[in-house]
Amino acid sequence: MKVKKYLAPTMPEVMSKVRKELGNDAVILNSKVIYTGGIFGLFKKKNIEVIAAIDPDVQSQQSKKNNQHNIQSTKNTPSLPEQITNAADESNTSHQVLLDEVRSLRKWMEKTTSQKDQASFSAAYQTVYEQLIAQEVDETLARELISHVDQQFSNEAMTLEQAKRFIQNEIKTRLDKIGCGGLTFNKKFIHLVGPTGVGKTTTIAKLAANFMLKERKRVALITTDTYRIAAIEQLKTYSKILGIPIEIAYSIEDFQKATEKLKDYDLVIVDTAGRNFRDDKYVKALGQVVDLENDIETYLVLSLTTKYSDLAAIYHQFQHVVLRKLIFTKVDETASYGAMLNIAYENDIGIAYLTTGQDVPDDIEEASSDKISKLIVEANTND
Repeated sequence: MKVKKYLAPTMPEVMSKVRKELGNDAVILNSKVIYTGGIFGLFKKKNIEVIAAIDPDVQSQQSKKNNQHNIQSTKNTPSLPEQITNAADESNTSHQVLLDEVRSLRKWMEKTTSQKDQASFSAAYQTVYEQLIAQEVDETLARELISHVDQQFSNEAMTLEQAKRFIQNEIKTRLDKIGCGGLTFNKKFIHLVGPTGVGKTTTIAKLAANFMLKERKRVALITTDTYRIAAIEQLKTYSKILGIPIEIAYSIEDFQKATEKLKDYDLVIVDTAGRNFRDDKYVKALGQVVDLENDIETYLVLSLTTKYSDLAAIYHQFQHVVLRKLIFTKVDETASYGAMLNIAYENDIGIAYLTTGQDVPDDIEEASSDKISKLIVEANTND
């Protein structure tokens, strides 16, 4: 199989090149529009690229037929029926081999064709697209982001830096609409929910310390996570260091007493057992003690080291709870940040805080659309 790539400004011109070199029996495997030349990404020329193929045996037979037409008439040749039969057999065999090779080559090309060809992205946008996929941004969302920006600037030649900046701004705009940022102190009680091992207890300590030191708030703690003795002891230690009260609630009645006891504090942060909040009966019982929509804000704590499919499953486990925003922990332990955008955008829920280490109270910051969009677009690029 002879395969060659041809380039010309128009399709008729490129097809003329193909026929001239490979003949009329050439097979077109692929064609696309590409942009070449230019200076610093500007003034690029539009060209048509065609990949064509021909079986060398077929090409050779064409040449021999043309050169030996007169010679063949002077030799002993089979009868006309035999000639027709032999030629047909030879032609069928040759074409079948050619078709098999073309099918095989097409399958290989389909397998290796990039999303660039499918979405017709320019080189700069393709690089950013691959960065989004490397960051585990949902594939459909990544294409949507690139396509939306590409439509806005379709007549402009784009450098990589420009493409990155435009896509980063698009992510930032979408996150701004959803909402990023910390507590507003509109509610006295703050619930932190989430699965075991995501760092809820340490996050509570960081929040409590920051609200005390920076916001000058009177803060208290309640824990309902009585399944884990270590978590209770850890919170007790933090409460002693910070000099703030802590109440342990083993039941709904205990929780009611604790809220009454701490009603004069500016902010009460509640550490909860994730299993409780996945239990409809517990949530309904809690709702009889406090108004879950008007008295309490609930934040779902998720670890960014958890793969996206598991994060999505965890989120859906807490869907029946009125969630205010998300808190992502362990941002420093991963180089993949796309899951934050996926979860927030898919569920139309904001991001409140990011934690970046174990140090209390330093390793926590308010989430911002600028920070998150920059992490996703800029991380792990070598340009």
